[in-house]
Amino acid sequence: MNFKQLLIPLTLLPSIFIYGQSNFYSIDSVTEIKLYFQQSNWKHLLDSFYVDGSDSRILANIIIDGNSYDSVGVRYKGYSSVNTTQTKNPFNLKLDHVIEDQHHDGYNKIKLSNVIHDPSFIRETLSYKIARQYMPASEANFANVYINDTLWGLYSNVEAVNKDFLEKHYNSRSNTFFKCNPASLDLYGENSNLSDSPGTDSLSYEPFYDIESDYGWSDLFQLIDTLNNYPNSIENILNVDQTLWMHAFNYSIINFDSYIGYSQNYYLYKDHSGRFNPILWDLNMSFGSFRLTDASSYFNGFSISQAIGLDPLTHYNDVSVFPRPLMRNLFNDDSYRKMYLAHLKTIVEENFSNQAYVNSAISMQQTINQSVINDTNKFYSYTDFQNNLNNTVNNLIDYPGITTLMNSRASYLMNYPGINYSPTIDSVKAMPININIGDDLTITAEATNTNGVYLYYRNNSSEAFQKTNMYDNGLNDDGIAGDDLYGAKIVNIGNKIEYYIYAENDSTGKFSPDRAAFEFYTVNTSDIVNEIVINELVAINDNVIQNNIGEFSDWIELYNLTSSNLSMGNLYLSDDISELQKWSLPNVTISANDYFIIWADAKSNEGINHANFKLKSQGEALILSNSNGLIIDSITYPVQSTNVAYARLPNGTGTFTYATPSFNYNNDFASIKHTSSIELNCFPNPFSSFLHIEVNNELPIEITVVDLQGKTMETFSFSKGQKKAVINTAAINKGVYFLKAKSINNTTIKKLIKI
Repeated sequence: MNFKQLLIPLTLLPSIFIYGQSNFYSIDSVTEIKLYFQQSNWKHLLDSFYVDGSDSRILANIIIDGNSYDSVGVRYKGYSSVNTTQTKNPFNLKLDHVIEDQHHDGYNKIKLSNVIHDPSFIRETLSYKIARQYMPASEANFANVYINDTLWGLYSNVEAVNKDFLEKHYNSRSNTFFKCNPASLDLYGENSNLSDSPGTDSLSYEPFYDIESDYGWSDLFQLIDTLNNYPNSIENILNVDQTLWMHAFNYSIINFDSYIGYSQNYYLYKDHSGRFNPILWDLNMSFGSFRLTDASSYFNGFSISQAIGLDPLTHYNDVSVFPRPLMRNLFNDDSYRKMYLAHLKTIVEENFSNQAYVNSAISMQQTINQSVINDTNKFYSYTDFQNNLNNTVNNLIDYPGITTLMNSRASYLMNYPGINYSPTIDSVKAMPININIGDDLTITAEATNTNGVYLYYRNNSSEAFQKTNMYDNGLNDDGIAGDDLYGAKIVNIGNKIEYYIYAENDSTGKFSPDRAAFEFYTVNTSDIVNEIVINELVAINDNVIQNNIGEFSDWIELYNLTSSNLSMGNLYLSDDISELQKWSLPNVTISANDYFIIWADAKSNEGINHANFKLKSQGEALILSNSNGLIIDSITYPVQSTNVAYARLPNGTGTFTYATPSFNYNNDFASIKHTSSIELNCFPNPFSSFLHIEVNNELPIEITVVDLQGKTMETFSFSKGQKKAVINTAAINKGVYFLKAKSINNTTIKKLIKI
């Protein structure tokens, strides 16, 4: 770090989601996992499930580092690494298979790999350690596994990519989620390559993608259609930056048992902003252990020497024997290509050119050395383990020495066209230093050797970055025109801004910070004090509205009183004054003058807006506070009635009173006074397929039917003197609605229920 970097204000230091690494995945020691099967034929049962292609499990009691768990579901993990004739097979352990919410250190699923393709034993764990610097990726370490008190061997222990992983990294867990592995790998086919070759019927894609969410096939097809036919719009539906990081990672360490090889071993998750994110998986054959294809010039495989000089832009500079639209259609964009090479350079500089990976590798091998000696079921000798860090081990295939491969690979990549002669970015600043919600923020940076500088910014880590130009024209707080100081303004900021800077010239690109967009700069304004309020609650929701899992749950509505977007990442909600931080609000943004609904159902595993407590119908306190213990808003509500809201009237600022529920909508709507000037009768109520409306009014009347969110479902008019009408309501979903009848001088509202 140079002296100028040391002068960067604290608020401008790169930020990142930082999660304390669980002791369960510590790489400084070896975890101990003991399985106890009651069936003496447990191996035969697991072998049979594997042969039959079944996901069935048998039960075992297990002990993890001295902690006991009963009735854990066990099956084999994966396919290619399983062989019924071998002793040491990989395991998939499901702790909550029988006992709900059973977990170890927060993890309910454990993935144990048998290290079948790695004489060094460290490829997978080392690869994940590198990947986690640049993108969401699994924790990984090592575990000694015992079965009925007999040592079975040393395994790689890798964090599952499941809903808990998604919530940790994407602040959501129930959106569209796919595992991209073909049901049957085709060595001369496309597999899970995201091409549109299967056609327009989503059912044709089922053999190649395994859906892990309750819905999402139409979402996946939209991604595939956009990627293949409208690539200029791909940023709207794909996290392009994370995709480029994934490609850069795979190419840098020759990880071809992935999208860039046979197009498999990755996940796709659609985040809060509506974009798909690729997620790495199965890194046990990284560092050149898998060399069967590159889907281009080496579609029949490549040697270790060819791996060293393998072109990271093969699917731009050469052919694609098997289509790879997730590479070719991105690399065709000039800026994406430069961004990709900038990411590749960062990975090489931070891990390989400086030999940091060697230090990590040596440390890992020292940690597991005795465990490797003790593993009598390992697939390679102890000598192979000692040699493979630096030397090729010849077995079923040639497993390259990691350092021999990567030192030469790093040298090749650092001299690759488009890697060097990049722009410089320095002296990044945000002004003013003391800034409040609603102010304008100016970002400046010194940049040279560039013909374009861009600012990417967002309000919250769950959002997509927005892009704007930075200028050196003397008109954007950027000093004198042409002085290499660039500036851009963000107007009307909320309580938080996250940003990074990108510059490019004719051949190369440069990010600041280097690990952007996974890392970024952060500016925090003054704390939220009176800007977000508890606006409404329903403590007995019998049939008002269903949540995302189809249940009628208690709910709480928050409201953003300001005209700025506000992040909730630092806020907590509680029903206990002695435990203010009972439930952490999700790290998402409430838009200006908008609402956020929290389901108080004590089911926090059902989504990011499900609290870990319920509302008491007899009344209790409800407190909104921040991480410093400052109470932002609180109420003590009285006894509640079924399907009746307790809400602020006027909306957002008034005192609480009983009202008609106005879910995710302005409470004033529910407070409009009913008049007798328009005699209005609606029947039947509850209604089903048809709704009859009768009025007694001599003036023209406008009729509007809206749902609880304020969305208009039906509109029509009564002409002067018209008394009756019938609405076909078959297409309207079940729920609560409001019918508003409005004449030139009066309004009447009726609450309706569709059954």
